Amino acid sequence: MSQTISAMQASQLYRDEATGTRLRELIADVGRRSGEFPDDLANHLPMVLEAMARLGAPAARLEAYADHYTRSHAVPMQPPAISALDDATWRSALGRREREGDLRRYFSARVSKEGGSATARAVMPVLAPGIAASATHGLMRLAYAFLRNDDAEVAAALGYWAATYLAYEGIPAERTPDATDPLSCLIDMRADPALHNLDAPTHLLWKWIEAMGKLPAFRDRLGRLVAGPDFLDRIRPVSLALYAGTMSFEALHAVTGCHWLRLVSPNIGKPQSLAVHFWEVVMALYTKIGMPLPPTSEELEEWRHLPLPADAEIAAAAVASDDEHDHSLVFSAFEEYRYTGDRLYKVVAARRVGLIAG
Repeated sequence: MSQTISAMQASQLYRDEATGTRLRELIADVGRRSGEFPDDLANHLPMVLEAMARLGAPAARLEAYADHYTRSHAVPMQPPAISALDDATWRSALGRREREGDLRRYFSARVSKEGGSATARAVMPVLAPGIAASATHGLMRLAYAFLRNDDAEVAAALGYWAATYLAYEGIPAERTPDATDPLSCLIDMRADPALHNLDAPTHLLWKWIEAMGKLPAFRDRLGRLVAGPDFLDRIRPVSLALYAGTMSFEALHAVTGCHWLRLVSPNIGKPQSLAVHFWEVVMALYTKIGMPLPPTSEELEEWRHLPLPADAEIAAAAVASDDEHDHSLVFSAFEEYRYTGDRLYKVVAARRVGLIAG
């Protein structure tokens, strides 16, 4: 049976119990729709409604934003059924967007029997290499599902991830991982002329990621990272520095992605291996932003000491925005600040919503 946040928990997380109740209704309604909208863009709505509510949005704002988002993006319903999937056949539908409905029905049935965490743990060895699914937004949806303790959303997330599965295939089995520094993996790419001045196949992030997987100079760098016990902790500050230095759309997803990885980690068997697959996606996107050098430690420290508006002001600016990436970044930044104590997270949050320059 699906479990969601209780009324008592909701009263502590949201403005009031009524907001928590309306949020559950809205997310359940959104759950009937597809994980993407035309053309192959991620439907952020189930996740950003949760983020907005935790940032202080009242029920009326959540309702208005859900209506705006669904209409402005023409978010469709799930694809119609093609044929039922089972434990022996669901892998055959990996990466097939037209099978999203079938995959979500399969995972809904499985989660109802096994529970969300048990199902995710069992299938993650299959799904983890395809973490680039919908530009990592399958991971995002799963993370928020676990944040909400919502098994219905866990099933939706797993089906969405499977339907949009995107992996780097054909990495030589004899390749032995030998790289432990995620920052060095980025910096070393700058010396390769074949990785400069690349043309974007489309505006879609996942199409760029897919194209990079076909480039020999990039493929040579895959499968080399060691999934050490602290790998997620090692990529977190690199992601933050990269975003602070560029404030780019691509680096934003590195910051939020580290938060998502932290949320799913207790519910999967090998979280550091999943983090390695995630970092290979970041490596691909690093080429898209021109492979800039990260800020110096002195620059980062200077930014950490910039005057900041109050948390409530940053949160309110995010809630007032209609840009789903404002809600996502600010919420993840606040949560990562609580986890690390690094004030730079609040700085980039304030920058993102235009409250400080940079």
